[in-house]
Amino acid sequence: MTRTFILNSSRSAKQGTLINVGKDSEEYKALTTSMTMEPSDMEAIGLSEGQKALVKTEFGEAEFRCESGKVPVGMIFVPYGPPTCQLMGGNTDGTGMPQSKGWEVEVIPL
Repeated sequence: MTRTFILNSSRSAKQGTLINVGKDSEEYKALTTSMTMEPSDMEAIGLSEGQKALVKTEFGEAEFRCESGKVPVGMIFVPYGPPTCQLMGGNTDGTGMPQSKGWEVEVIPL
């Protein structure tokens, strides 16, 4: 089942500690390819803990491994990284950084 959610991405505290290990490390890649959803949202679309899902925006798509967590219903959280860049458009509104919060995204269980 497919449903629309609001995606928020930002750097996490764990991401900050992993930068010393390097962005090419398996730990960093695992972190930036994971997304957190509210458990009832996961259940509503038939997504299981650890299952992959395709997240799509009007600009692109990326795969993430799903984890249940404490996020508001209707929202997903993803640590900022290469996969989230695949979801962004090029408009920066003069800030030098594309919008990375409040995106309406489609989530498709794989």
